[in-house]
Amino acid sequence: MSFPVQTPETAPEGARGILTTAQKKYGFVPNLLGVMSTAPSLVEGYLTVAKIFESTSFSPTERQVVLLTTSYENECEYCMAVHSTFSEMQKVPSEIVQAIRTGSPIQDLKLEALRRFTSAVVAAQGWASPDDIQAFFNAGYAEQQALEVVLGVGLKTISNYTTHIAKTPLDDAFSAAAWTKEA
Repeated sequence: MSFPVQTPETAPEGARGILTTAQKKYGFVPNLLGVMSTAPSLVEGYLTVAKIFESTSFSPTERQVVLLTTSYENECEYCMAVHSTFSEMQKVPSEIVQAIRTGSPIQDLKLEALRRFTSAVVAAQGWASPDDIQAFFNAGYAEQQALEVVLGVGLKTISNYTTHIAKTPLDDAFSAAAWTKEA
């Protein structure tokens, strides 16, 4: 069973303006937002947290590392495709995106520490080990960034879980970056 993908015309009243804005911004309504709009508070909360995550101390590349790694760990095919596409648009080096998509180490040691810490946070449900935390700090990150990883993981978990439950169909705009986790 899949959930309906709402449009500005079919969405509940509380989500119509959000979808209209998304349509103007992207030229279409991404299916994830259309699905989330079935619960207007969910789509509003998700977009609010996304905006807040953009204001963290992380660079655009670091933010995509957190979002892609969370989606990889949660095996979210939809979000991996979307953030692979967004990473390309934001000029994130393709070798970084490919490393995450394949579960391989990132050559840049600081970004690899970010990937590993994010992975540990997701896999351990927030119970990252003292060694994981120290390795993150040793790479040059601080307490603020450790907590900003939590924010990014929370943001992506909202969309990953929504996609899993609703079986959100991949938009044509992201199909070139389709992904399936290799066993």
